[in-house]
Amino acid sequence: MAGYLDEYGVTDVKRERRTKQIVVWGLVALIVGTSAFFYFRNWSEERTINHFLTLLREQKYAEAYKMWETADSPKYYPPQKFAEDWGPSGIYKNSAALKIQNVDACDAGVVFWVTYTGGDDFGLWVDRKMSIVSFAPWTRCPGRHLRIWEFLKERFG
Repeated sequence: MAGYLDEYGVTDVKRERRTKQIVVWGLVALIVGTSAFFYFRNWSEERTINHFLTLLREQKYAEAYKMWETADSPKYYPPQKFAEDWGPSGIYKNSAALKIQNVDACDAGVVFWVTYTGGDDFGLWVDRKMSIVSFAPWTRCPGRHLRIWEFLKERFG
């Protein structure tokens, strides 16, 4: 015959197990959400720069210039100068040698630090609002940086 104390503490154990599950799933959700944020925060800009580099590799310079073009572009960086720099006889003619070395996110856009074998390294800027490509005004975005990814690459990479 079962006594009235046989079920004593069962509800406390169930409550404790439920609390542990909630904490563990909350941590998992936090880690997954944070990872997704850092993975996808520059997704649109990365697609833009990859499309730009693909157009250069396919030698579609007019289409690539359209990604560069703003209202002031013809005045400061005309299509002839663009073709002179990026075209078949330009400084960056071997577009297959362009490799994105570092990505730095700013509020207004993203800086892609590009290495070029046979030439100087340079930065490309993609504006977040208009998805326009241009030369980056800096090598890194202004302000403080945690540099966690660089630390991990240096340590384990």
